[in-house]
Amino acid sequence: MNFEKFFRLVSYAALFCGFFSLWISGTFGAVITIGFAVIFVVAWLLEDSRWQIGERTGTALIVLALPVFYGLWYTNFLAQPSSSTPWIAGLLARMIVCLTGIKLLQRKSDRDWIFLYLMAFFQVLLAAGLSISGLYLVSFILYLLLMVSAIIAFEIRKTARTVELKIAGKATDKRTQISESKMTMRVRRVPAMSVALIVFIIALAIPMFFMLPRVGGAGFGGNQSGLKTSGFSERVRLGDFGRIVENDSVVMRVKFEDSAAITNNLYFRGVALDSFDNKSWSRSNSGQKVPYPKISRDTIRLNDPTGREPLLVQTVYLEPLDTQVLFALPTAVAVQGAFDILYLDSYGSINHTRTAERITYKVASDRSVPNSDLLRADKQAYSTDVQNYRSLPPVYDLKIADLAIEVTASSKNRYDKALAVESYLQTNYGYTLEQKAGGKEPLSDFLFNVKEGHCEYFATAMAIMLRTQGIATRIVNGFHGGEYNDTSGMTVVRQRHAHAWVEVYFPGEDAWVTFDPTPFSGQPGGGAATGLAGTFGKYVDALEAIWIEYFVAFDDQEQRSLGRSVRSGFIEYQAKFASFVGITTDLAAEWLKEVRGDKGLQASLAAVVYGAVLLIGSVLGIFLVIWVIKKIINLRVWRRLFERFFAKKSNSIVEFYQRLISILEAQGLKRQAFQTPLEFAYAVDLPEVLTITEWYQEVRFGKYDLTREEANEISVLLERLEKRGKAE
Repeated sequence: MNFEKFFRLVSYAALFCGFFSLWISGTFGAVITIGFAVIFVVAWLLEDSRWQIGERTGTALIVLALPVFYGLWYTNFLAQPSSSTPWIAGLLARMIVCLTGIKLLQRKSDRDWIFLYLMAFFQVLLAAGLSISGLYLVSFILYLLLMVSAIIAFEIRKTARTVELKIAGKATDKRTQISESKMTMRVRRVPAMSVALIVFIIALAIPMFFMLPRVGGAGFGGNQSGLKTSGFSERVRLGDFGRIVENDSVVMRVKFEDSAAITNNLYFRGVALDSFDNKSWSRSNSGQKVPYPKISRDTIRLNDPTGREPLLVQTVYLEPLDTQVLFALPTAVAVQGAFDILYLDSYGSINHTRTAERITYKVASDRSVPNSDLLRADKQAYSTDVQNYRSLPPVYDLKIADLAIEVTASSKNRYDKALAVESYLQTNYGYTLEQKAGGKEPLSDFLFNVKEGHCEYFATAMAIMLRTQGIATRIVNGFHGGEYNDTSGMTVVRQRHAHAWVEVYFPGEDAWVTFDPTPFSGQPGGGAATGLAGTFGKYVDALEAIWIEYFVAFDDQEQRSLGRSVRSGFIEYQAKFASFVGITTDLAAEWLKEVRGDKGLQASLAAVVYGAVLLIGSVLGIFLVIWVIKKIINLRVWRRLFERFFAKKSNSIVEFYQRLISILEAQGLKRQAFQTPLEFAYAVDLPEVLTITEWYQEVRFGKYDLTREEANEISVLLERLEKRGKAE
């Protein structure tokens, strides 16, 4: 591969990485993706052909494109009504890709290549705000390697052209070929130089990453590729027809401080609903929300713990959703995060004011419930403030009440009645994603005709059946279960884990207790893909989890936590050092007392002897360490390594050029005293001599070290000269 082809290859690869960074964020659809791919391939095939766009045409197209995109922005022609900022970022991304495509199809000067490099940089920069995938980290590292290589190759190419223009009057065709050969050899050094530059950049970037302040969320709203209300909704509606399509999009990742809590019995509570009108559930007093401000260290206290069990702390990495609900295991006692205020409604749902961005927060939950004996003994009457949880539609199928009486006939208390209804629905009805029940009363159609449905039908059936028996109930929408990834140590909750269940109120214990009447076959558990694909997916998800946990979610709260850890560690080591100094001082003072004779003559003599032995041992130890270090330094291996990497390179300056002079003198070509090495090479007029002399000039005066490949190349040229002399 010649140098020009290498330059184009690495430049095109860097430009593709810029587009790929935006593509993995879900910014582009199929049309733009296919269109750019076609332009990319066509531009590569048209390089150095007469079919490329001229510079004037390319400039005119760019000038026309700018007002077009400005008009789209000004008129909100493609705006999404639910979010404006992601739309602006998406429009900007499309404009950058459009300008890149135009420049790719154009005949490119140095300025055009610089323009394309800038467009790739802006794409990667924009993707940092839009992307939530761990693949962005991979694409970013690849972009760094390729872009640094492209810039180095660009500078080599530009400098070589400048040199060729300066020596155009003196250089022959052979010299031009030799320069091209040398440039091709230097291509091999570009990856190593790129890696060195990347290491240097990372060494500077890491301290900046941990010191610079960050804002919450994912900049422009994260991945907008469907992470909306599909799967989770703040309302429940029965009677629709069609099949529910499961969505594998990630909703949140949860990390538990107590690994024993990682089970399938995880109910991440979202919203509770109390009012049913035969077709849908809603909240009768949704506007009643109590504000809870931040108290200290970004912590907001919401409830008082019962003290029955230790609190379970979970860290939630919530993906962008267009809901103000925060999900947590019940009952949330405190929330820690970048929130100034949170709202708790009368149903126990947590609300915040930030939407359409990634949110990271910690929740301390009290998962304890009263034991079954206490719940069975709870016969306290309901107060008036919970009557909305016992209300029924004005008109409903009375067969539902008859069925409830039949199922709970042998139950004598609220708890046993709830267990009876739960068990009856789990064992006598089937789970399906096909929505079949309909009519004016879909619940009645489900219970007495269809007898199969999804979780919302089961939760509704249990809640209404218990209400016919005067028991306060409500249904809850949230997520159940998840997939535990042992590689990342996180539980991944997806849209298909969306679930509805029932909470029953026990007034004597003032507790809402969870019941789930959905058959076990229909409950979204923690199963994940198995086999090779499952293993690969597990590691990919772990990579994304690490990216989110340590990079995206590293906000000002985490920075303060890191600062506190560093400060406490420094204080701890400082205390240990002070303790060591104190102990040493006390021992020295005790030794001086013994030397003075405070404890008698015998103790004084022992202290003097002890001190003398310690002093002599210390001196001998120091001399021993110095002797060992000198021995190690004087080992032959170091001298050999030095000669291998340094001395031989310096000696090679004289060796290969003196060998060249000897070979030429044997052929009757002797360098005169007034001739410089380069003048002598031009006088000989052999390409091998000119190449070796150029290397000599660079090594001798440019302080350039030959690589192993370059030294081998010189040896081949010298052998070729020797063979030519023998042949003559």
